[in-house]
Amino acid sequence: MIEIKRQYFWGHNKRYNRYTEYQKAKYCERVQKVTVDAGFTCPNRDGTVAKGGCIYCNNESFNPGYNSPQKTIRRQIDEGVEFLKRRYNKVKKFIVYFQPYSNTYAPLDTLKRYYEEALSHPEVIGLTIGTRPDCVDEAKLNYLQSLTKLYDITIEYGLESFSDDTLKKINRGHDVQAYLNALELTKDRDVKICTHMIFGFPWENKDHWLETADKLSALDFDFLKIHQLHVVKNTVLADMYQKKPFQFMKPDEYIDLIIEFLERLNPEIVIQRLFGEAPPRILIAPRWGIRNTQLVQMLESKMEDKDSWQGKQFISSDAQ
Repeated sequence: MIEIKRQYFWGHNKRYNRYTEYQKAKYCERVQKVTVDAGFTCPNRDGTVAKGGCIYCNNESFNPGYNSPQKTIRRQIDEGVEFLKRRYNKVKKFIVYFQPYSNTYAPLDTLKRYYEEALSHPEVIGLTIGTRPDCVDEAKLNYLQSLTKLYDITIEYGLESFSDDTLKKINRGHDVQAYLNALELTKDRDVKICTHMIFGFPWENKDHWLETADKLSALDFDFLKIHQLHVVKNTVLADMYQKKPFQFMKPDEYIDLIIEFLERLNPEIVIQRLFGEAPPRILIAPRWGIRNTQLVQMLESKMEDKDSWQGKQFISSDAQ
């Protein structure tokens, strides 16, 4: 008997709207992100809105070895491209990811210099710019809009939680409304928008995270990133955890949460990431001992077993 696989509106047989397939459909080949560190800071680190940064943040937890603000942007790209070409055969197109800290938190002339240095690389087709929602303005977004005529431009807003109480506890220095304001300021441009969330803060719960799917589904943005909370060394959260340890979801619990979350999520939202990793040398908890690739396989297998897919329980506002 020939198995007939379900066809989803996003054009591939994965049970959620995956960014990898989105990029392959757009460019007909693999496109890889190469991370750079331009040496930015954040307004909740330098005293503008707070000091110390987010309580969970340690730059070492997400910065590849070839990144260093002591190197030029071009050198970081060259080294990153060389590394990624060894890892992924035949990749020829790259998007430069300005990731550490807030990468619009500087004068526009400074941003132009860094961004245009990155875009001058012959194999770079665009930028992803990680930042905070309180670090953009009309002039910066107008400039990014001008780049979209030739390049693939995404701005990634770190929201982390839809709870103002959580944002206070983690020392974000902005509220949910700042994120909503940034979306409003960015919409109707050709700049793609990615939203970044963290699931697992010990004072939040499953109901809150599932309600987050409903809130995100009502908003106008393109891509979503989620990862489970990590406690890493040399952070305020690490000190809190060592004084009073708290419980983490086990891998199966987190995967079950993500499946329910995806079922409630607008299927038009493209999923860039659902799991995160921190280097073992600095990770305190949770120590799952499972690589992201394995977690993705576990998720996809369980979604197939449950006949689950992104948007299965989603009801659009037009249908209500």
